[in-house]
Amino acid sequence: MGRRKLNYHLVDVFTDCMFGGNQLAVFTNGRDVSPTTMQAIANELNLSETTFILPPTDAANDYKLRIFTPVTELPMAGHPTIGSAFVLANEHMIACPADGETELVFEENIGLIPVSVAFKEGRADLIRMLQPLPTFGPIHPDVGAIAAMLGLETEAITDTGLPLEVVSCGVPFLFVPLRDLVSIRKARLDRTRWEHALRDFEAPNIFVFTRETVHESSTVHSRAFVPALGIDEDPATGGASGPLGCYMVRHGIVPGGAGSEIIGEQGFEMGRPSMIQIEIELTAEREICAVRVGGTCCAVAEGVLEVD
Repeated sequence: MGRRKLNYHLVDVFTDCMFGGNQLAVFTNGRDVSPTTMQAIANELNLSETTFILPPTDAANDYKLRIFTPVTELPMAGHPTIGSAFVLANEHMIACPADGETELVFEENIGLIPVSVAFKEGRADLIRMLQPLPTFGPIHPDVGAIAAMLGLETEAITDTGLPLEVVSCGVPFLFVPLRDLVSIRKARLDRTRWEHALRDFEAPNIFVFTRETVHESSTVHSRAFVPALGIDEDPATGGASGPLGCYMVRHGIVPGGAGSEIIGEQGFEMGRPSMIQIEIELTAEREICAVRVGGTCCAVAEGVLEVD
């Protein structure tokens, strides 16, 4: 029997131009590909994530989506969800109106993830996902250890007056507030210190952020260090951006609610600038009732990978 050819698409997510945002490989026909092979392919491509689109388990939904980093499968993730929806639109595997919006539902390992795709002149434009509601975890007690792990002085964190807090909308991150752009640009992850400080912590992956931004129109500037998922640094992290918005609303950094959009910028230190839209919807009692993350994508390349 000959080797099987699998077609894939390379997409840049959370950007409107090539060579920005976060790279993603999308295999549009994951049927009959074993999880072991999926993981091996993700490791071979060595991108932050690789996705495989399959038929849904329940016909009421549109597609099943499996998401892999080079070392593990994820329960959900932001840029893979948005990038996969973009490829489905480009390949006309979902309804594609000239203008207007298409809704679809992915089955991901965490559950159902609704996605909306807005079209402009027949092409996919803004894509938004609805993330699971947040859970707020522990406060990390040792600011000094986290600062040393990032190569920073303790005051770069404590000057913000904000806590080191775990928040998750599917994948937990430890959110580390920093004083300014100088501090965030200086940050470097010391893996030996990370092993001692966070390897066995509830959230071993780190999302640092500051209110000082490169673009005046942005709300927050961030970086993601994701060693537990086999990623040194991630240029655009949708799965952390939703929880970031929840953290910012919870601690009064932004108001949240109707008409309040958070614009996150990430990846600038990696030469892959990324822009992420975050919306946190609140009830009348100011409880978080919806978390949306969105952005645009750019098609980069297509390829064929052969497997046994």
